[in-house]
Amino acid sequence: MAILISTAFVSLDGVMEAPGGEAGYRNSGWTFNGIDFVPEAYEMKGEEQAEATAMLLGRVSYQAFSPVWPGMTDEFPLYNVMPKYVVSSTLEDSDLVENWGPTKILRSLDDVAALKSEHEGTISMHGSATLARNLSDAGLIDRYHLLVFPTLLGAGKRLFSETDKDKQMLRLVDSKSYSNGIQKLVYDVVR
Repeated sequence: MAILISTAFVSLDGVMEAPGGEAGYRNSGWTFNGIDFVPEAYEMKGEEQAEATAMLLGRVSYQAFSPVWPGMTDEFPLYNVMPKYVVSSTLEDSDLVENWGPTKILRSLDDVAALKSEHEGTISMHGSATLARNLSDAGLIDRYHLLVFPTLLGAGKRLFSETDKDKQMLRLVDSKSYSNGIQKLVYDVVR
């Protein structure tokens, strides 16, 4: 059975929307504005790429990444060739890019659960705010890799839903603080 990791850049108040500059959000690019670049704060991203055996994305993140990441051969060589799964009720096969490795569309959370039971290794899910909330609520996420930025954004898509549900415990398995105020937090979901 696969381990599903949700990895995200998140503000201290839980917002994960448009960290890299995606259009349509008033604080777009917030991870780069006013925060010193400290390379070691992003080492986790390379570790994730080396560990992952597949990538899972929601439609919006897929449509943001797929035109850009295939051309980033130095930054994402392993991600570019590994299998990708996009959870979407609206995308068609004809909407998928051809130069980003094998990609399959999943239509439901049940399809994600089936993928987890069939796949061996680690599935890395980047961003994908709506999908992350739905998978968390369904109990399908096994680990969180978070880079928490020292900023408050107020409005925006959040990492966790506001669904009224039973308490879910997390176990901190790794953490580190960086000189620019970013915190690396790695949590396993306690089952």
